[in-house]
Amino acid sequence: MTATTGAKPLVNAYASGRLAKPVPWALLGATLLVSAVSFVFIWMAEPETEYNIAAAVFLGVVGYAAAIYVVSRLVEGPRPAMNRLITTLVVLTFVIALLPLISLMFTVIVNGLPRFDATFFTWSMRNVVGEGGGAIHAIIGTLLMTGTAALISIPVGLLTSIYLVEYGRGPLARAITFFVDVMTGIPSIVAGLFAYALFTLIFGPGVRLGIAGAIALAVLMVPVVVRSSEEMLRLVPNELREASYALGVPKWLTVLKIVLPTSMAGITTGVMLAVARVIGETAPLLVAAGFTTNVNWNLFDGRMQSLPVFVYSSYVSQGTNAAASLDRAWAGALTLIVIVMLLNLIGRLVARVFAPKVGR
Repeated sequence: MTATTGAKPLVNAYASGRLAKPVPWALLGATLLVSAVSFVFIWMAEPETEYNIAAAVFLGVVGYAAAIYVVSRLVEGPRPAMNRLITTLVVLTFVIALLPLISLMFTVIVNGLPRFDATFFTWSMRNVVGEGGGAIHAIIGTLLMTGTAALISIPVGLLTSIYLVEYGRGPLARAITFFVDVMTGIPSIVAGLFAYALFTLIFGPGVRLGIAGAIALAVLMVPVVVRSSEEMLRLVPNELREASYALGVPKWLTVLKIVLPTSMAGITTGVMLAVARVIGETAPLLVAAGFTTNVNWNLFDGRMQSLPVFVYSSYVSQGTNAAASLDRAWAGALTLIVIVMLLNLIGRLVARVFAPKVGR
């Protein structure tokens, strides 16, 4: 027979209780709902004010931080409550960083959808002064000039980065690196003026050509491609190069068969970032390619319109029907965002296809 003692069993004060997994999500949903409803009432009371979705999300997350701390302190204790609070604050900083993007996307989608129709993608602005019209001429110009700029800048930037990583030593490599850094920070209007001056020397003053706009975009793309490709090439382990050299493979073939395929996924991502960097440029295209309301398929014949210039001109020159012009501007901005999104999706697919295969 065992003797019983009056000692109480030990209890871990730091694990006395724990919130169920659905509770934090329920609190988050409740605070976001309360914040959204509160802003709805404010908007109904003052219809002239615009509904601020970014502020609603921000206040909802702040309310969640306070609610989860109080509930966790009552159930789990002070230390788990503080841990949840700090985690929530870290997430809140991430939400704050996303709020401008959320607000931007919401505004562009709401204002751009009314003219996001078949007419917008099949008509140009030729002889259109009021309602109607479309941006097919600007879409074609954007794709042609950006695609040509990519064809020019990607080989130049990639070969430059290969030289800097694999071959470049001494003053020449340092000079190239210095000028690439300088080109990275030049204003976009300078690239437009450079392209305009170049083609003025060839064809005479006042010339505006689509190829000039493509050259201006290529000047902006090259340093981005060089920098991103250079970093990706430096991430390739030297052991792979040394193994290739040990098998008697020459250096150029090692770069072609080992280094480039290994870093192709990162290089593709960098190229997509460079394309997204220049596809929304307005100033260089306005200077070099000019403005037109006609569809132009020839980069070497006459002016060529682009989507950024189309949005700018629709906003600045609103014509006889300001509402219709603004609707076209918002639809053009939404189209530009969709094109950038599609290009990034294509880049991710290409990066996944060319990513080095691991395992057997």
